[in-house]
Amino acid sequence: MDSRGQVSLEYLLLILVVILVLGGVTIPLIGSSIEASTDVSRASDAKVAVQTLADAANIVYSNGPGAKRTVSFYLPVDGVLLFENNRVIFTVTYSNGTKSNITAQTLCNFTPEPTRQINKGWYRAVVYWPINSTNVRVANITRI
Repeated sequence: MDSRGQVSLEYLLLILVVILVLGGVTIPLIGSSIEASTDVSRASDAKVAVQTLADAANIVYSNGPGAKRTVSFYLPVDGVLLFENNRVIFTVTYSNGTKSNITAQTLCNFTPEPTRQINKGWYRAVVYWPINSTNVRVANITRI
């Protein structure tokens, strides 16, 4: 009877050691995979926002001088928003500290605007093509 109790206790201790080893290995792997998937999700959301602004600029350009379009978009992280030549650029910083530029091409050139530091959140912007101008402008970027 004593040997059965000892065998049960040994099995319980062995199972506890196996669980501790597996937990010590898998928990860091799960944490890094969660960070990686969060980074992918943020980059994807930033790409949608940049593409929304580029699409609005293309529609305004297609409609000609005097056209205007108001769009709403979501930026998932703090970053820098830039309109340069015929590109919309948003800089994303990932969880490991690296930075990446998310870009979208447009059919038109933008009037040079100062670089804007944008915080995470929903925004509304007015994209328009002023009469007697050769470039499209993005103005009134406001948080909603």
